Amino acid sequence: MTAIPQGRARRAALVSAVCALVVSGTGLTGCSEDPDEGTNGVGKLPPAEIQRKTRTAADSAEAVRLSGSVVTSGRTYKLDMRLKADGATGSVTAQGATFQLLRIGEQLYLKADAGFWSDAGAQGGGEADAAAADKLGGKYVKVPQGDPSYKKFSGFTEKDVLLGGLLTLHGTLAAAGHHEQAGIRTIRITGDKGSGGTLDVSLEGTPYPLRLTRAGGAGTLTFSSWGKDFALKEPAKDETVDYGKQLPTS
Repeated sequence: MTAIPQGRARRAALVSAVCALVVSGTGLTGCSEDPDEGTNGVGKLPPAEIQRKTRTAADSAEAVRLSGSVVTSGRTYKLDMRLKADGATGSVTAQGATFQLLRIGEQLYLKADAGFWSDAGAQGGGEADAAAADKLGGKYVKVPQGDPSYKKFSGFTEKDVLLGGLLTLHGTLAAAGHHEQAGIRTIRITGDKGSGGTLDVSLEGTPYPLRLTRAGGAGTLTFSSWGKDFALKEPAKDETVDYGKQLPTS
């Protein structure tokens, strides 16, 4: 959890001191600062409604940046992707290899060094020899839509599909207090007391999801740059390779 800024900590301490004086002088049982004061009010809602609102906010946003790790089928993928409806750009790291993905409309490109393609060829039955790996290394390789790799890689670039599969807590929902993420006040909700995942939702402005810890230790992700558009540009012809057949598998 991010440390509370000094200014807010001082304010909280002052409120506590004033409360102590009031209590000692009047016999009242106590008082406290309203943690939802000045917020968007989401923190006062039932957990299921908080989850519904944050899903609606995420679906409605034109763009987002997603970074962190996802564990699936026993593999850990580190992501740093910027996503919007008509495309995406960013990087994915898996098993020590990093590659870049760029999708513009339906066209998907994969960019990696020669070592990546050499390893892929070796694991895929030798389809990519050293010469082919050198040709592909450092280039934007067009991924054919009929290639088995297309669906796998494009899943990292499709905003609605990716968020739809991630932003769901499992089990009984509950509120888990007020927190902060990157200096923004949040309300945290959990599934099954955290075993079903935890989600921090912004209490400032639109209730976007800001941090997700997935159920079962399946990764932690942060979300930022909500609604901030970014440019998608076709690679130059001399930076592009049309592989023209099924990519090596790995």
